[in-house]
Amino acid sequence: MNKKILGAVLGLGVLMASAAASAHVNVDVGIGVPGYYAQQAPVYAPPPPVVVGYGGYRDDGWREREWRRREWRHHEWREHRWHDRHGY
Repeated sequence: MNKKILGAVLGLGVLMASAAASAHVNVDVGIGVPGYYAQQAPVYAPPPPVVVGYGGYRDDGWREREWRRREWRHHEWREHRWHDRHGY
C-alpha cells in the first residue's frame, strides 16, 4: 500500500512539474542599487544642406536647354510637314 501511495505522489509530482514547465512562467529576482539618473545633454548638429529643387538656380540651365531643344524639334517638324503638304 505504501508503494502505491508513493508511486501516486511521484506521478502527480511529475505531472505538476510538466504542467508548470509548459506554462512559461518566469521568476526573476532583481537586486539593484538605486542610483541617480541624469538625462544626456542634447547634441547639436548643423542643419542639413538646402537642396534646391525644381526651378532652382541649378536646374534652370538644364531645363531651359531641354525646353529650347524640344521647341526647336517641334518647330522643325511642323515646318517639315508644311513643306510636304505644299510641295516645297
